[in-house]
Amino acid sequence: MPIESAAIRWSGDRLALLDQRALPHESRWLTISDARSAADAIRDMVVRGAPAIGITAAYGLAMEAANQGDNVSLASLKNAIATLAASRPTAVNLFWALERLERVAGTLTGTALVEALNADAEAIHREDLAANQRMGELGAALLPQDSVVYTHCNTGALATGGHGTALGIVRSAWQQGRIRGVVAGETRPWLQGARLTSWELLNDNIPVTLVADSAAGLMMQQGKVQAVVVGADRITANGDTANKIGTYNLAVLARHHGLPFIVAAPLSTLDPALDNGSLIEIEERDGAEVRSIQGKAVAPAGCPAYNPAFDVTPAALITAIVTERGVIENPDCERIAAHLASV
Repeated sequence: MPIESAAIRWSGDRLALLDQRALPHESRWLTISDARSAADAIRDMVVRGAPAIGITAAYGLAMEAANQGDNVSLASLKNAIATLAASRPTAVNLFWALERLERVAGTLTGTALVEALNADAEAIHREDLAANQRMGELGAALLPQDSVVYTHCNTGALATGGHGTALGIVRSAWQQGRIRGVVAGETRPWLQGARLTSWELLNDNIPVTLVADSAAGLMMQQGKVQAVVVGADRITANGDTANKIGTYNLAVLARHHGLPFIVAAPLSTLDPALDNGSLIEIEERDGAEVRSIQGKAVAPAGCPAYNPAFDVTPAALITAIVTERGVIENPDCERIAAHLASV
């Protein structure tokens, strides 16, 4: 059944992804037809954002099953699953989606397996949109009235099945008249804040001011922002949170200036199998991404560069985690466990 969102279009047997590397200057859609091309799109940042990565992986596996036809089985899909799993290591939603489809596959074969994987991939897409809308409602209530919100990276409709996680909270808060506007950090080295978040907010007529990442402390010191809202790629059993590099800096600054620091993520981002953030694998990318901006060199050729894609914010710095199930205030092991166990 066809499903469309801002960055993901599913026709029932083929996937189209909005190439986010080309935004905001060009809207270019790429056709994805199997697990390999889905993994390439995830690794090469055509699609990004933990929920959108999980959705793309699910569709990639479903298409791979369809391509194998009558002889398909879970065993025959193992290489495709491994290829998708290796595309990016930090976002737990990727592994959650693949494990969910493996459970659905079970002992099914042939047409029955293809239909089951298609149906569940579509369900993951729809469920994510519903979860984002619920997170928006819950999270908006946590923001100070008449506030300006600082956000990092891109956590909107482009990064999810629609509406957004942290940016979904922003959208809902704006619709409620609760906030006055948004400050978006540029988010080096891929500039997701500059290229994507500002683009989404301007399209929605939500006031946004773009700043260099290094301006965040001054903005807080001057009283120009009243809260920080970010997404997450993995949240461990104690509430430690991995997110786009630079998030930890913001959490420290927010704590120093007495501002709420709110994390928004679907339940699929919680990873109770990891005790704490020190156990999260941090993806390290090519240093060329730091030495250049969209292909233009900004540093001496060959200059050594360290390029971690994520950092980890300790739970002690987080005011609240918002999922579609509710709000976890002052997260710790007991509160995370209780949240996962709640109905």
